[in-house]
Amino acid sequence: MRSYLVGRGLSFTKTLFTFFCLLQATRHYSPHTTAAFASLSPIPPLRSTTHNFNSRCTHRTFALNYASKTEEPETSRPDKRAIPVEKKVEKPGEIELEVLYDDGFGSLSVNDYFRAAKDVVRDDGGPPRWFSPVECSKPVNNAPLLLFLPGSDGVGLGLILHHKSLGKVFEIRCLHIPVKDRTSFEGLIHIVEKCIKSEHSVRPNRPIFLLGDSFGGCLALAVAARNPKVDLVLVLVNPATSFDKSPLQPLFPLLENLPSNLHVTVPYMLSFVMGDPIKMAMAGIKEDRPSPQTIEKLSNALTSMLPLLSELAEIIPRETLLWKLKLLKSAAAYTNSRLHAVKAPVLVLTSGKDNLLPSADEGDRLFSTLKNCKVRHFKDNGHTLLLEDGVNLLTVIKGTGMYRRSRRRDVIMDHLPPTKSEYNKTFIQGERWFSLATSPVYFSTLPSGEIVRGLEGVPKKGPVLLVSYHMLWGLDLSMLYKQFLDEIKVTLFGMAHPVIFSPGAESSRRQFTHYDSLYLFGGIPVSPVNMYRLLQRGSFVLLFPGGAREALHRKGEEYKLFWPKQPEFVRMAARFGATIVPYGVVGEDDLTQMVLDYDDQKKIPFVRDWVEDMNKDFQNIRSNLDGEVADQEICLPFFLPKVPGRFYYLFGKPIETKGKEVLLQDRENAMAMYSQIKLEVEGLISYLKKKREEDPYRSIAQRALFRATWGPSAQIPTFEL
Repeated sequence: MRSYLVGRGLSFTKTLFTFFCLLQATRHYSPHTTAAFASLSPIPPLRSTTHNFNSRCTHRTFALNYASKTEEPETSRPDKRAIPVEKKVEKPGEIELEVLYDDGFGSLSVNDYFRAAKDVVRDDGGPPRWFSPVECSKPVNNAPLLLFLPGSDGVGLGLILHHKSLGKVFEIRCLHIPVKDRTSFEGLIHIVEKCIKSEHSVRPNRPIFLLGDSFGGCLALAVAARNPKVDLVLVLVNPATSFDKSPLQPLFPLLENLPSNLHVTVPYMLSFVMGDPIKMAMAGIKEDRPSPQTIEKLSNALTSMLPLLSELAEIIPRETLLWKLKLLKSAAAYTNSRLHAVKAPVLVLTSGKDNLLPSADEGDRLFSTLKNCKVRHFKDNGHTLLLEDGVNLLTVIKGTGMYRRSRRRDVIMDHLPPTKSEYNKTFIQGERWFSLATSPVYFSTLPSGEIVRGLEGVPKKGPVLLVSYHMLWGLDLSMLYKQFLDEIKVTLFGMAHPVIFSPGAESSRRQFTHYDSLYLFGGIPVSPVNMYRLLQRGSFVLLFPGGAREALHRKGEEYKLFWPKQPEFVRMAARFGATIVPYGVVGEDDLTQMVLDYDDQKKIPFVRDWVEDMNKDFQNIRSNLDGEVADQEICLPFFLPKVPGRFYYLFGKPIETKGKEVLLQDRENAMAMYSQIKLEVEGLISYLKKKREEDPYRSIAQRALFRATWGPSAQIPTFEL
């Protein structure tokens, strides 16, 4: 569907949308319409700003409540100097998020923003104030505070598509700047500072997230520069620090001389500059619909959005627009002069099709200027990134490792389970074709020794330690994670090489990629402490003892194990009575053909130098071991794709360690079990390599024919057990 829109249908749809916008604008600045607006009587001033602001919104679809301060008792963090004993003790009223919980993302559209904004700006008055959206449910325990600082509209509803998803893991407050308010930029800084200082004094160990959209990005940076001792985390969406470089600068003086009766046309002109109308209309439309239904929904969304664009004239009237332009100019100058003082971690989200600001170039500048900055670039989105389709802000914050509930990020305690929308985006949409191409088959072994299809033989309760061979580049992992989410509904915490999470991989044009998804679905830097803590919490842990040596193996080394001689994972599993499940997986040789491996690349002079330079910055986590497993220079092998075969997974008979505390003291017994597990993995791989020869549907052609006959959802048969 998305490729169809980007193709021929997109230009026609935009042309049609432009035509309707011109008709709508013409209708609105007709003499009759002007007279109708002139006849409206002014609304009397408010007696109680907060009360009236709430009361007139309570009957609306998107009601708002003033954010009253309610404090929860602070919980102390475990001592970082020792391995903590982490027990899950549910407290009364504590919110526990389940795996694949519904985060509510995609249930609202940009039309809801216009309708809610129209309700808020009516009879608007008083000073800037904070409010908390009522659609935000009670967040998880010890949730951090998130303060949304709006763009030039000042309404504070620019986060409306993300209220439900963010409200489950943050305590959210949004800043509302009334239409007629003329508070200076420094005055707005003082309002935000007053809030963060109050919160910090009550709960000093709780981080405060400042989410700044466009103009709000300047405000967030200015506050951070003035308050280096407060624990702040900044998320900036197309920050207006580049306002002086806007391609629309020559047009801004014309707005001052534009006749008042023509100001109603400005919203329609701005709608094309600020965002992509197609992406804005697509927000809230389920992407799993057939193409005809999606086109119909898109058409209806575009049609219903046209009349709502006129509401921008009420949200930003002429006098307010001129004031906002002056405010933007002073905000950008003030903030840019203080960037050197920003110490807080910063996540900058930039758009590649931002016609209002040079956001991509500004991302480059902020990445090189700020001390602790990450950038994620959305090349197909416009300025109104938070109101456009395909951007789940919670997913971005989680995937970039920015979410935390204390002063230091804890990769285990701060991990949030994957949501239903993240599952659909990653596996149903992103991995759909890979899943169809590889058609994975899963087998498991019951305690009786019988092999069955599916994961019936895998324990359903942790702690569980899965151990196996590391396939080339981890090609099999996405399908493995998907199956565990489908059948057992658990997060599989995979022990990954620290280089994957290295800051050296960051750049100013980095897009949200597969590597960011590792955080979402349980990727954890491998270390004894992390593995200890996960097993202690009863988690499902995935370990590849062969590590990078297997994942980046040489030619002819497919399915060869490179395990260390120490049986440490057996002893650690026994400490917590974990169940060890060895498993085998085959299929990489049916998918890839190795072209250049490590040995080949070391023979090419300039490539050898590049590999050596690259590894200077990478930590060899097994330099203290002997043998080939210690030879873990990071060198990416090059391979060519083959006509896809099929992936086969076989989980062996679970090995219980509960009640076998002798393994902790007796190294010989631990070594015997370690050798048994290694032989089991090799045996499972050999079994699958032999049995796949009997699979009549190993060929992708046969599987395609089967699907054409029985339907895409039918389970494809395999070899007989």
